[in-house]
Amino acid sequence: MIDALTSLKTRLAEICDLRNAGMVLSWDRQVNMPPGGSAARAEQSATLQKITHEMFVANETGRLLDAAVNAVAKRDPDSDDARMVRVAQRDYEKARKLPAELIAETARVTGQAIGIWTLARKNNDWPAFEPWLEKIVDLNRRRADALGYTERIYDALLDQFEPDMTSAQVESVFNVVKPALVELTKGAAAHADKLSNAVLFREYDEGGQLEFAREVIQQFGFDFEQGRQDKSVHPFSTGFSIHDVRITTRVNRNSLSSALFGMLHECGHALYRLGIAPALERTVLASVVSLGLHESQSRLWENLVGRSFAFWKHYFPVLQKRFPEALADQTAETLYCAVNRVSPSFIRVEADEVTYGLHIMFRFELENEMLERKIKIREVPEAWAAKMSTFLGVTPPTVREGALQDIHWVLGSFGYFPTYLLGNLIASQLWEKIETDIPDLAGQIERGEFSGLLGWLRENLHQHGRKFTAQELLQRITGRGLDAAPYLAYLRRKYRDLYGF
Repeated sequence: MIDALTSLKTRLAEICDLRNAGMVLSWDRQVNMPPGGSAARAEQSATLQKITHEMFVANETGRLLDAAVNAVAKRDPDSDDARMVRVAQRDYEKARKLPAELIAETARVTGQAIGIWTLARKNNDWPAFEPWLEKIVDLNRRRADALGYTERIYDALLDQFEPDMTSAQVESVFNVVKPALVELTKGAAAHADKLSNAVLFREYDEGGQLEFAREVIQQFGFDFEQGRQDKSVHPFSTGFSIHDVRITTRVNRNSLSSALFGMLHECGHALYRLGIAPALERTVLASVVSLGLHESQSRLWENLVGRSFAFWKHYFPVLQKRFPEALADQTAETLYCAVNRVSPSFIRVEADEVTYGLHIMFRFELENEMLERKIKIREVPEAWAAKMSTFLGVTPPTVREGALQDIHWVLGSFGYFPTYLLGNLIASQLWEKIETDIPDLAGQIERGEFSGLLGWLRENLHQHGRKFTAQELLQRITGRGLDAAPYLAYLRRKYRDLYGF
């Protein structure tokens, strides 16, 4: 007779298979699918997500979960099985609150909205996208009402990406970080002539950029036997198993940073997924524990590695050999200074380390205002421009550089943005510990050796998947919970040294 725990694992494995199949459809929609396929793909995604949801929230799943709780009661509470049951229970209780029709309608609307947004972004056409965002906001309000919340509607949506965190806690963190970011931005502006990033906007062959970036991520540890890289309108990372992870980027002939740092960022996400323990495959644990920790990995490889002087001392000669004319008058130091110049700009994914957090803060405010009906959807572009001016001192010339630049709302992902800044904090907190454990870390990076860093991350973080909560993992790794101090110390040390203030 098959025991309840084995039966539960089998059922959850099949549900994981269905979810991953849905992710394949989503990836293909953004990478390969012809525009004419949008409506049909939206229906396919809606059907598959509805079936997956109904199978997960079925009474049979609940019965197996109840029996499995008893089966693991006497086991080590940190064993894979005990943690798997605990995580599945939480997911089940949350999912039971969501009607299958809402899941399907969200998939249908967002599936169609992607094509509309892509064209609207290209044509700077907000009115074309406006009714779709109206629908998406309404769907998110319905989702939040179904999930339930105590204080603010945003809390229910944030919990999907950063479990057990509230809007008030996010605001508390932001209130600590914002004054330092403003101070550093002003300091850099007062000494703007110290650094130039003009070299980044020379002409660089697109194919050469992609080849260089691929070479770098392969040396980081990205395995092209278990992953691939493609182009898309907005860079993203996704995975269908721990042995099949996909990343995308976009490339601009007149911007050296766009493709490179976009690919380093998405590579960080991919390395996390690829590092999850094989024993967790096809379970609810075979994913990332929170988007804050997920973003910590992308921001760690993109910034703490990719914007370090050690990185450029190793890779500048490689890049100069690939682009000898464009970089004939440059050195590793000038490239290092260029990629770290603080310059408020319109596009979040191309922002420097200092102003990046300000991009996140005003998006967080704007999402709350939309969800709470404090502004109308037709007012979003104007509100975006006003907040960008207040936070960053620049005003987007078109809606493409403004409210149409990110794909998150198109995908229905309200509540996601704060995790980027949380990821910056976590990355610096982890880095502080890594530097203690690997004293020669900078030397290894300068030699193009990344196995020590990747091995540390896999041993301490990646392998666990969702086995522990984000706070548990931070406590286990660093000995304390979320702490902004390492992040602020890192920024102040680096940028005061760069700018001499």
